[in-house]
Amino acid sequence: MKIQQLSKAVADKIAAGEVVERPLSVIKELVENAVDAGADRITVEIRKGGKESMRVTDNGCGIEPEEAPIAFLRHATSKIRRAEDLECIATLGFRGEALASIAAVSKVELFTKTAGQKSGSHLNLHGGELLEQSPCGCETGSSFLVTDLYYNTPARRRFLGSDAAEAGRIGDFLSRMALAYPEIAFRFLNNGEILFHTRGDGDRLRCILSVFPNEKAEGLLHTEAQSDGLRIEAYHSRPDACRSRGKHNVFFVNGRAVESRALDESVKAAYAETDLGGKSPSVYLFLQTEPGAVDVNIHPNKTQIRFRDEAGVRAFLESALKQTLRGREAIQTVQREAQTQPAAIWAAPIKEQGREARKEAPGQDLSRPAAADQRIEAKQIEDQSKVDIIQLLSERRKRESAAE
Repeated sequence: MKIQQLSKAVADKIAAGEVVERPLSVIKELVENAVDAGADRITVEIRKGGKESMRVTDNGCGIEPEEAPIAFLRHATSKIRRAEDLECIATLGFRGEALASIAAVSKVELFTKTAGQKSGSHLNLHGGELLEQSPCGCETGSSFLVTDLYYNTPARRRFLGSDAAEAGRIGDFLSRMALAYPEIAFRFLNNGEILFHTRGDGDRLRCILSVFPNEKAEGLLHTEAQSDGLRIEAYHSRPDACRSRGKHNVFFVNGRAVESRALDESVKAAYAETDLGGKSPSVYLFLQTEPGAVDVNIHPNKTQIRFRDEAGVRAFLESALKQTLRGREAIQTVQREAQTQPAAIWAAPIKEQGREARKEAPGQDLSRPAAADQRIEAKQIEDQSKVDIIQLLSERRKRESAAE
């Protein structure tokens, strides 16, 4: 077979495969663009897990009519100008590939308007080809409607998960964005139903409790510190409030959700001298650095990063978290929990359920003293009762949030 240059249509579809892996990829790129555009209200609407349609609407700066078609060209961006700019990226997006890749494998409509315009612009694209551009009435900001994802590459659809699985991935991403940007009001709808919304009042702890309803404010410690161009804010579990499950670390660097072995190891080292009883802490960590101190241009999805001074970052984070864990609040709480008897609210069900548990328990060890056996069973039932009531409170909090 002779060597030849691929057509633009084929090349665009190949490039789109690297950027648009699933509906989540579309939502991620459009939401990050909205954040970069200065929006403080972002609404995401999907149907059938994003396979049928996705809409992202923001109240950001919008796009000028003459620039709107250019935005869908490959490597067209307002974020960088020179190669040197890659050394100090201060925005979530910068490659200029997202819109071109999304448009190449779907049908896209854009409604956008800047504050200085009397009317907005409407663009309609199929498979990356601009079919129409016309004036329209719309509010300041941008609204992207993406439908029929992979309509021209149907083989890709077979590799997608169920509607619920794809919606779950999108919800997880949006919940993390809400934590990183508590000053932005996020709203997420799936098949017309509001799954969650945040107030955008800047209260990060409120966002954590809203997005992760199983967390309790009294179970989290707060760490703030800064040094040599690094600044950290973190909410992380008290030693006595950790849970018997895998690690739950949520990391952000300069507003970007990331996966980082260096941050994982910093958290592990910080808790190393604390007896967690085999449990794992929840950690919500927000790190700000100078743009040039971190390299985000090492993976297409921009979730992998590299620190210029990894050792310095790890030492800073470990020291800041350790200082909080050694503090009076963490120590006194553990001591108080150890000295306090279970509250009356737990005592009644424990007493009654404990008897039934002993009657039905198979393979009971009769060599163990009955009193000790009862205490162990009571503790197990107490733990389960707490979980049940926490779940009830969480459900009530969800209903109250939805009512608001």
